[in-house]
Amino acid sequence: MRAIVVDDSKAMRAVLRRMLAECGVEAIGEADNGRGALALLREHHDLDLALVDRNMPEMDGLEFVREVRADASLAGITIVMVTSETSVDSIGEALESGVDEYLMKPFTAEALAQKLALLTGG
Repeated sequence: MRAIVVDDSKAMRAVLRRMLAECGVEAIGEADNGRGALALLREHHDLDLALVDRNMPEMDGLEFVREVRADASLAGITIVMVTSETSVDSIGEALESGVDEYLMKPFTAEALAQKLALLTGG
């Protein structure tokens, strides 16, 4: 499995990359906003997964998800929103926009592994 990490925090991107590696997932790129992430997705057509923060400058996570879901060439990408937004409304809005799963910060590598197993049927 190949992934990108999208978060405006450099430290959080590093943490997520490490956790993905522990789960056997290759993080091939990262971006600090949705625009950069879209460019990565369009450049790498063999990506399986995007871990995306909700609150970012330029293009936030919800805008990114909507753009991805509107692009048929990106239909196969699995999107997990990784965020500190914990309200029922925020979760519902993310799910309605097209995310496949929602992971609330702070979380453990085990929690991420469980989400990935749920998404891949493993």
